[in-house]
Amino acid sequence: MLRKFINRVLTLGKVNPVALGEPAIIPVERHGVHRESISSGSRRVCEALRERGYKAYVVGGAVRDLLVGAQPKDFDVATNATPEEVRRCLRRSRLIGRRFQIVHAYMGAEVVEITTFRGALGNDAKTDEHGRVLRDNVFGSQAEDAARRDFTVNALYFDPETEQILDYHHGVADLQQKTLRMIGNPKTRYREDPVRMLRAVRLAAKLGLSIDPAARRPIREMATLLENVPAARLFDEMLKLFTSGHAVKCLQQLRAEGLHHGTLPLLDVILREPQGEKFVMLALANTDQRIRQGKTSSPSFLFAALLWHEVTTCWRGIQSEGEPPVPALHQAMNEVLKAQGEKLAITRRIASDVKEIWALQPRFEQRAGRRPYGVLEHPRFRAAYDFLRLRADAGEIDIALGEWWLDFQNADGEARAQMLLPAEGVKKKRRRRRKKSTTAAEETADATARDASEPPSEQEHE
Repeated sequence: MLRKFINRVLTLGKVNPVALGEPAIIPVERHGVHRESISSGSRRVCEALRERGYKAYVVGGAVRDLLVGAQPKDFDVATNATPEEVRRCLRRSRLIGRRFQIVHAYMGAEVVEITTFRGALGNDAKTDEHGRVLRDNVFGSQAEDAARRDFTVNALYFDPETEQILDYHHGVADLQQKTLRMIGNPKTRYREDPVRMLRAVRLAAKLGLSIDPAARRPIREMATLLENVPAARLFDEMLKLFTSGHAVKCLQQLRAEGLHHGTLPLLDVILREPQGEKFVMLALANTDQRIRQGKTSSPSFLFAALLWHEVTTCWRGIQSEGEPPVPALHQAMNEVLKAQGEKLAITRRIASDVKEIWALQPRFEQRAGRRPYGVLEHPRFRAAYDFLRLRADAGEIDIALGEWWLDFQNADGEARAQMLLPAEGVKKKRRRRRKKSTTAAEETADATARDASEPPSEQEHE
């Protein structure tokens, strides 16, 4: 406290450059981020734009992650060139986006997203009845662009040429103080884009930050605004949240802020039951571990796990009405995915993979004859098997079943054949077939004996 007071006294009467729209310029000696940390594609994009006389900076999440020692997933570039001017500078690029036009530049295998500095929102900005911005192709200065960004830690611009960071809203200081602070009035910013509430949860969990009270306070009362967000965009944001490597923390934070009701409609039902919560938490912990180990994570597996408890509940209900198990499972899958799709637009490809993972679960029970070989050759066997082990770890099924399939897939041809269980169903059918044949033969023999013992009829005698 004393140090803060002394700093305020020493700076009294001095002009604050940020207040005048000028950034604090932080040299590399203070922040420690070098141009070699930036992807080659983003460096080449900045060089190409600067050669044509434009400004260009690596911006946002990449700068933020590098400052905390994390490896960014991608490197975005911000510039004062318009999208059409960017396209003229970069041969392999294309325009995308409706709400705000951006450019994707293809630099080898890397795709660099390039945005033009956004201007301040005017009174004529197109919004819905709740204040969500629908279209925003207003360009402006770099200072205006910084003010338009959501959190201070995202309003950072890295200059690959000088290795300086331009900080308009004390984002570097907020990172050092472990605080996630909103730029502008939080209520207004959440109305402009309700997804920012989910982003606050994800960044706080990922970076170990505390959400500033002013930004956190309105979240619970404004959570219903998420109902107006397009389902496809909500799905993308939830996918980022659950594949951040901190999914368990994100879910805990979602529940703490009351946001899970508006994102996964069935999730709050699942989490009220101990078995369902245990299963979901195990699945998220499994995903977090894989991501931290640098392994790939499957969105299909993740959403299959998140919705499985609801599928099994629906499945049991349909079977109780007399429907056979397999048709009942397929009906339950369709009903659950349909109900979820009203709020969260799971893509067709992912939904198809999810259904295959679910549909394979009853087939793991079949360990006789040729059926196990068919399961083993299925394209989704690996994901479905991991799902089976997850069910065993959660106590839903006997762990011996998962161990049998582990041994079966690792065994050679002869050993596999010896592991197969007796085909009881086939034997019973054969017994029934033999019994029917024996009975028919006996009936024929009895009829022949009766015919031989009886006297011939008058017609036969004649």
